[in-house]
Amino acid sequence: MSTIKTEYAGLTLKSPLIVGSSGLTTSASHNEDFEKAGAGAIVLKSLFEEQIEIQSDQLMQESDYPEAADYIQGYVKAHQLTKYLELIENSKEVCTIPIIASINCYKAANWIDFAKQIEEAKADAIELNIFHLETELNANPADLIKLHIDIIQKVKKAVNIPVIAKIGKTIGNIPSLVNNLKAHGADAVVLFNRYYQPDIDINTQKVISGNVFSNQSDLSDTLRWTAIVSGKIPNISIAASTGVHEWEDVVKCLLAGASAVQLCSTLYDHGKSFLTQATDKLEKWMQKENYSSIAEFSGKLSYRNVADPTLYERSQFMKYFSDKA
Repeated sequence: MSTIKTEYAGLTLKSPLIVGSSGLTTSASHNEDFEKAGAGAIVLKSLFEEQIEIQSDQLMQESDYPEAADYIQGYVKAHQLTKYLELIENSKEVCTIPIIASINCYKAANWIDFAKQIEEAKADAIELNIFHLETELNANPADLIKLHIDIIQKVKKAVNIPVIAKIGKTIGNIPSLVNNLKAHGADAVVLFNRYYQPDIDINTQKVISGNVFSNQSDLSDTLRWTAIVSGKIPNISIAASTGVHEWEDVVKCLLAGASAVQLCSTLYDHGKSFLTQATDKLEKWMQKENYSSIAEFSGKLSYRNVADPTLYERSQFMKYFSDKA
């Protein structure tokens, strides 16, 4: 009899399928439905540090009392945090699977006290979605690495629950960053977060919002770096994210070395029934391949375990076409 239980960030999940942070996870009742459909864990919609600052600035602009700036900013943040803590508590009341809080942040100091409150609200872990799009010509790339490490270190010292880093794929040396995050206390990493996508409307000649959802073509980067990171850095939990749209994609991510797989865009497209279908297909595939647990094949095709690890390297693109010439 096979089991699809998995270990992720020190947590035991009944399934490797994690509902990723999004507007789908803003309700305790929705989260309960996701658990019933087969989710192994749920990441709550992120609380955005940037959004709190924007809302504070808007209220301050409307205020006739500039000296009230600190009060207004404090009020907005307190209101948002209170609502978020209530979401954690309400979700924990109706769910038995791990509930993971999520914070989109780019500064360390602002979240230390709130991280403690998240733990007190009984969240099972904290996912830190660390974002910073560097555009300064004279910026030192090492500072971006330091930013990630500082946030992880300070939050890790403040809480006893697992701390997970969700990173972007625009970092220059992803394995080095993950290795540093692990060394400074990260219990897991998520590869990758998905940034806001800009587009251009040629009719209005304005910059507009692009497609907010991923597509299956995004999966190749997720597979590549999941395989490389898991192969080069042992004993770090990885959740593969971005580009996972079919049940086969889940299997691919696990073979590459993921401990779990985060789902988002496909749940918007297919609803919670995707969780049930993917669970069923995963179990049947494991039975067909004679696997009794995920641990038996997770990482089987990682960078360390494949016969030719250069298959995951970018130079293979040119080699493919030179062979076809």
